Amino acid sequence: MTEQEIHLELLMGQQVVDETGRPAGRIEEIVAEINGAECLIEEFLVGTYAVFERLSAWTIGRAFLSLLGAHRQGRGYRIPWAKLDLSNPEQPRLCCPVSELERLG
Repeated sequence: MTEQEIHLELLMGQQVVDETGRPAGRIEEIVAEINGAECLIEEFLVGTYAVFERLSAWTIGRAFLSLLGAHRQGRGYRIPWAKLDLSNPEQPRLCCPVSELERLG
């Protein structure tokens, strides 16, 4: 396994696209595990619902989105570390179809 060092603050807000260039959402949250001196990224949360997870405001957020007429699509996804190509951190790309990702909400 190769190590990769990335400035996480530069990933926040970046648009993630799938293999065909279709947008999957913007990176809103990064889930990591601290193990001694290492910080290991587990997954990225993208999309509208990811914002509410970061703020721990699921109930209020869902109600607010419903009032605005938010549709089921585009709510957000969990992207495991291994399924996100960060070779170009300014243009993160999925290594799988969006249909393989776990939906948020």
